[in-house]
Amino acid sequence: MLDRYLTGSVDRISPEAPVPVVRVETESWALGGAGNVAANVVALGAQCDVVGGVGRDPEGQVLRSRLEELGVGVAGLVELEDRPTTTKTRIMARHQHITRIDHEDSSDISAEEAETLADVVRVLSPSAAAIAVEDYNKGVLVPSLIQTTLTIGKETSTPTVVDPKRLRFFDFTGATVFKPNSRELEDALGERLRPDDPDWMNEVRERLGCETLLLTLGESGMAVQGRGQEYMRVPTAAREVYDVSGAGDTVTAVMAVALAVDATPLEAAVLANHAAAVEVGKAGVATVSPEEILRQQEAFVEKGTS
Repeated sequence: MLDRYLTGSVDRISPEAPVPVVRVETESWALGGAGNVAANVVALGAQCDVVGGVGRDPEGQVLRSRLEELGVGVAGLVELEDRPTTTKTRIMARHQHITRIDHEDSSDISAEEAETLADVVRVLSPSAAAIAVEDYNKGVLVPSLIQTTLTIGKETSTPTVVDPKRLRFFDFTGATVFKPNSRELEDALGERLRPDDPDWMNEVRERLGCETLLLTLGESGMAVQGRGQEYMRVPTAAREVYDVSGAGDTVTAVMAVALAVDATPLEAAVLANHAAAVEVGKAGVATVSPEEILRQQEAFVEKGTS
């Protein structure tokens, strides 16, 4: 996805309707969605290829160019017929968010397009040390593509990190790490969450068919339940929350990179928790460096021992 920001000032109300008139002064673009995950991966010092769909439009070219500027591999970007690049345009006035305009088609891609993307996964997967599967309910991750990707991960012993959304929530059976947030999991299960109960966490993990369930709880931190009754409750490490935008993408990226270099899911979750603490202290969607994670972790340890 592509994030577009139109920023300006407001000095009058429209005579046509009771809405502010924004005089645009600057226009900027940023990577959103899975593009933000890719940006976080390369910020951590890892290499990354993206697989996904874009439109045959100027926005698709901007997205491709921004990824290339970061050194992200874009051979897996497939141009989809009669479909725009998902673009979120935010209208800002003096740091106030006036409105957002979404330009997208979230219907399911065709079987032929899904198979084209599956072929890309097959080509790129032999060189992958981890696979991050980002679902935003935009119609690209249809069941056949999900299952192909997770099957490839299993057959090649490549860890897969899944960030689900409600529509296909139960289609990701077989993932190495399944990473919902509290609202997503509660909506999917239709029951109250019990993240402090290891037995309940393990029941949910088994129901989702994943090796590790990583439940993110916002300001309450994380709960991690692995196969074999490995359970850990991770308290939040954030000292100051400025903006939570993009924190989930940062967690996904850190989990994937850490698993790629043979960290355990519990070790990866601790690192991801500290990375999220850094990210929410920044304005807007931002990336996090290894040095920032280490400084955050050191400060957290010092605070705990003081």
